[in-house]
Amino acid sequence: MLLALQLIILFGAIVLGARMGSIAIGFAGGLGVLLLGLTGMNVTADDIPFDVIGIIMCVIAAISAMQLAGGMDYLVHVAERFLRRNPKRITLYAPIVTWLMTVLAGTGHTAFSTLPVIVEVAQEGKVRPSRPLSVAVIASQMAIVASPISAAVVFMASVLEPLGVGYLQLLGVMLPATFLAIFPTAWISNRLGKDLEDDPVYRDRLEHGLVSQPTPAAEYVAPKGAKASVGIFLAAIVIVMAYATLISEQVGLIPNPTIPRNEAIMAIMLAAAAVILLVTRQKSAEILNTQVFRSGMSASVCVLGVAWLGTTFINHYIEDIQTIAGDVLHARPWLLAVVLFFAASLLYSQAATAKALMPAAIAIGVSPLTALAAFPAVSALFVLPTYPTLLAAVEMDDTGSTRIGKYVFDHPFIVPGVVCIALSVILSYAIGAVVI
Repeated sequence: MLLALQLIILFGAIVLGARMGSIAIGFAGGLGVLLLGLTGMNVTADDIPFDVIGIIMCVIAAISAMQLAGGMDYLVHVAERFLRRNPKRITLYAPIVTWLMTVLAGTGHTAFSTLPVIVEVAQEGKVRPSRPLSVAVIASQMAIVASPISAAVVFMASVLEPLGVGYLQLLGVMLPATFLAIFPTAWISNRLGKDLEDDPVYRDRLEHGLVSQPTPAAEYVAPKGAKASVGIFLAAIVIVMAYATLISEQVGLIPNPTIPRNEAIMAIMLAAAAVILLVTRQKSAEILNTQVFRSGMSASVCVLGVAWLGTTFINHYIEDIQTIAGDVLHARPWLLAVVLFFAASLLYSQAATAKALMPAAIAIGVSPLTALAAFPAVSALFVLPTYPTLLAAVEMDDTGSTRIGKYVFDHPFIVPGVVCIALSVILSYAIGAVVI
């Protein structure tokens, strides 16, 4: 009876947060923790992923400083030039752009700035915008598990390193697996839905003057300091990867580092933000008003609440979970990817999902290769059509081709998302078997 009540609290808090959306996902997680504590569960701050939250905040600080200096607009300009090379291939080019930007930035929020460009270029090429938009949003979510500075990757590395799988090996599997999965997914996406000119919704909106016509690309002049801010940020990423390599057990050039990897990432990102402000002479107070900062801080609260909620519940029942799930996962290890898939669709965070479930999976006895191969499944944030970048794609497509159906799950992101995750898991297993 008590377990049933606690399950109701757990899923009730998650569903409530999903319905409220945005930062309220974290608020609902905190409410769930409080209610679980009142049922007798042990609540401790040790279950809060402060390292994950710290990395998110520090990376967001550096990106916000870059955005303030005009660096994000410069990157979008470069992306736009690439996308406009061949508008008819926008379904292939768009996910490459969003994947790359997310890998470099460590946050999928960079996709917001490219979505309007994707819609416009798709219209120029007479391509149904839902096709490139859906795969581009999915690619930005998948790229989180391949970014050297994302909180999810850093946490996953900390879980796998005691088992002999290092940070560089993790990236060596995730980068090619998630990138290669883009191409079959784009091919399938390009065959979903009616062609734009045959879509009755588009024709009706066009007839009523609700569809904006593509306009020539405006002449762009990079503001002073924009290119410098991008250079500083990219240099910081290179420094992070170089330092992680030097202190790794595989290389071992610095056997007893005074600054561990997670702390180094946070310090380097904060230092990069400071250098950007000094070089570009921007006002630090303005960072608080940037879109990236607001989205990033909201994500930090969401991870805090949701991960705390999930970890509290799992740690309380860890022995029962080991008993029940251990044999099942040993017999059917692919089920770990399925569990992560559905958990991520509710938790709305790759880092929170990994934090809540991966330690339990390792404790059950799941092999390092299985855990590594299942890792891309934590990117299933598209199942419910309420994730910010997904909603933004729907809102920005005034052709009406990117729309949510009557049955909630019948939206254009579900098929590309499932395909991309399935391919990434298969590729991760194949590549991982060679790398580790």
